[in-house]
Amino acid sequence: MIVMLTWHDYTVMDAAQVFEQCKNSSAKYWGFKEHPLPLQQMKKLYNHMHECGKTTFLEVVAYSEQEGLEGARVAAQCGCDVLMGTKFFDSINDYCHRHGIKYMPFVGEVTGRPSVLKGTINGMIAEARDYISRGAAGIDLLGYRYTGDAVALNKALVAALNAPVCLAGSIDSYARLNEVKAANPWAFTIGSAFFENKFDGTFAQQVDKVCNFMSM
Repeated sequence: MIVMLTWHDYTVMDAAQVFEQCKNSSAKYWGFKEHPLPLQQMKKLYNHMHECGKTTFLEVVAYSEQEGLEGARVAAQCGCDVLMGTKFFDSINDYCHRHGIKYMPFVGEVTGRPSVLKGTINGMIAEARDYISRGAAGIDLLGYRYTGDAVALNKALVAALNAPVCLAGSIDSYARLNEVKAANPWAFTIGSAFFENKFDGTFAQQVDKVCNFMSM
């Protein structure tokens, strides 16, 4: 699980304080979005996450090449391990390779914020295979933001790729966690659901509950 310190696709302003309360939890993967924290706060938080032995993620919810490149630059300045999101562009992919950042772009027709995903399953599989062949480290799949059959999409894309797939967005119940288990992706994100107490407890308690549930 990648714990995202975000709510409705924006980083919460007290992200550093929330992480501090959870730094000893079972979760090893942590991240947040490119907005609205100031860059210096982002750098400080990512540095602290690394000091605590965490792998770090920046998810950029933007769709133009210029915005994606700017997100990649922020990831590099912050020493972030993985850039998730953006629409795939060779320029972003090349930048990430030059700076030692793993790049996991969106697939499909992604619009809005919070994001909505459209497209055909076969089309997204073909798109994902193309990105992997061009050097992307994996795929950021907004499965539960899909306007079609999310369960079918998640299973099909994970099964079709010999590369990491992260299911990102709107995983907010144990029923969906069971579906994630069935799809068996490399990773999945939870952010808003923890802030909305969907798993019943403090933020840290919910993180550990989900970690324990997924290991059963």
